[in-house]
Amino acid sequence: MEENVPMAKRPTIKDIARESGYSKTAVSFAFNDPSRISEKACQQILSTAQRLGYIPDPMARNFSLRRHVSIGFLLPQIVQYSLQNPYTLQVIQGIGTVCEKYGYTLTLIPPLHKSITEAVRNAAVDGLITMGMQVEMEIVSVMQTRLLPYVTIDGTPDAQMPSVNIDDEKACYDLMHLVLEAGHRNLVLISLSEDAFASPTKSESVPNKRMRGYLRAAGEAGLVLESSQVLVSECTLVDGMRIGRTILDLENRPTCVVAMSDIVAIGCILAFKEAGLCVPDDISVVGFDNIDESSCIMPQLTTVDQPAKEKGRLGAEALFTMINKEPLQSAHIQIPYRIISRESLKRI
Repeated sequence: MEENVPMAKRPTIKDIARESGYSKTAVSFAFNDPSRISEKACQQILSTAQRLGYIPDPMARNFSLRRHVSIGFLLPQIVQYSLQNPYTLQVIQGIGTVCEKYGYTLTLIPPLHKSITEAVRNAAVDGLITMGMQVEMEIVSVMQTRLLPYVTIDGTPDAQMPSVNIDDEKACYDLMHLVLEAGHRNLVLISLSEDAFASPTKSESVPNKRMRGYLRAAGEAGLVLESSQVLVSECTLVDGMRIGRTILDLENRPTCVVAMSDIVAIGCILAFKEAGLCVPDDISVVGFDNIDESSCIMPQLTTVDQPAKEKGRLGAEALFTMINKEPLQSAHIQIPYRIISRESLKRI
């Protein structure tokens, strides 16, 4: 017959105070704010704690400090869609390096019950980073009520929200200029789904800013693009292949496909290869992001390089500056982009 062995009592701050001869307040300072007591007292308290086998409860410690030691990365879509885009993963890597530096964890926050507002309301974090979405006033109100600092990456800069961006419109203008210089006039543009960019002012969403750049360059060259030449895709490889197959079925097949995302452009290339076409001899393709895969696909992809990891790093540094209640050097950071000319764009 098995005996019930009583569990050893877990030592508490009260036990450490009794054994060390210091007050419970001094013991708390030794773990949470050592500068408040002498070095001798701190060493004696910590030595006593080690002898008793005391392990601080991080949840209790964080509660007493009124912080969670975690920042949140607000996903505009459910996890399975958001993380299919390598660009998003690179941004997360950049944020993660800064979290490690400050000893924080990174919490991915998808919509809760299909509501981003509910997710923000319930997130156990000390600050939030959003990406690729225009934050509605209802969400801003929740963050302000909770006194949560927040930063947006690829969002619209405004007085209320610090931001990290590139000039998306100018980048797409420059890329389209390169396409037109190569002699292409029969084009298909692939925009991004607006669902991921919930915005009361969609004219300032990332897809619309990029589209303005494409159309401005085309207009200056005397080229009018019809609505039938603009398709919409999710930022996934699978949807890129779906769009690629749709393009193959067009009666007037384009000479060049201009995609707002590398992963979609790569999906198109795979669909074209599947159908026996040669890129760029039969059809050219250009993308946007310069993800690692863009230089691995054959042919290598002509694209816009926007440094995703650096965006994540700068966004996280700005957030921690606010968490630490320090002034920001700049509320709105615009970083440079580069046009990367590779093999997937052919001169005709």
